Amino acid sequence: MQRIPSTQALRALECFARLGAVRKVADELHITRSAVSHQLRLLERDLGFALFDRVGTRIVLTSRGRTFASDVQGALAMISGSASRNAGRGLTGQLTISCPPGFAASWLCPRIARFRGVCPEISLSIVTPAQLDDVSNPDADLFVAFGALDATELHVELLKEVTFTPLVSPVLLNRVGGLQEPADILRGDLLHLADRNDWAAWGQLANLPKGFSHSGIVFADMNLVYAAALNAQGIAMGDEFICHNAMKSGQLVRPFELAINSPKSYYLAIPPAKADIANVAAFRGWILDELTNPDT
Repeated sequence: MQRIPSTQALRALECFARLGAVRKVADELHITRSAVSHQLRLLERDLGFALFDRVGTRIVLTSRGRTFASDVQGALAMISGSASRNAGRGLTGQLTISCPPGFAASWLCPRIARFRGVCPEISLSIVTPAQLDDVSNPDADLFVAFGALDATELHVELLKEVTFTPLVSPVLLNRVGGLQEPADILRGDLLHLADRNDWAAWGQLANLPKGFSHSGIVFADMNLVYAAALNAQGIAMGDEFICHNAMKSGQLVRPFELAINSPKSYYLAIPPAKADIANVAAFRGWILDELTNPDT
């Protein structure tokens, strides 16, 4: 049998296929960039065919490299899923997760049966805080929070960075005669979350008139924003991560490529006293695995 390549090298390739940059791979795997490059060179040598082409100062996957990386992603996902399923068997007791309402409704709840399949005997509770970055609930075993989280004693790790872009239902898009350029945004009501800052930032990037974002409806909860958008009541400044399923199904469409990077991100935060609890570790492993799936 041909020698199986290094698992570490395969993991580096899988990360590169998802992230597209050696720097990002190094950050995710917590190793140096030179170590990543070394692993990828060794993998090419062991395989006997080219995985990468050099374009200027960057490297990109060859056609053969993309095919192999896809196979590797599938194999690693199968191994990870099997490990998670077997690790979760036999775990019992309570697990309380605190997460923002939008994250709970649009991302976690549609997938929670997958965690139940991994850990069927854990009694699960999901609670939502009043503030999206609140990690103070003493009853929670772990937190998904949306914010900066740079001043907390909890164990914190990044789950997902967020970009915002206008999202609109096809019904409203047809009603206003289409949105061909950013200025056409003024044909519909703007839907705001908590304040008007996100629309103001996008409008500045799109060179829209100052003060255009003063119009529209302000909601206190992201679920309300998306409910209004889905029912053709206005145009939302949408979180592409949370709205992934609605965009994939065509319920919401993205009329422009222009997007803004949010200064806030989704984080996983675990109290130090609970970091070694098996149920907490099982959920952490599960959610990180779910987020590596490009279709989530």
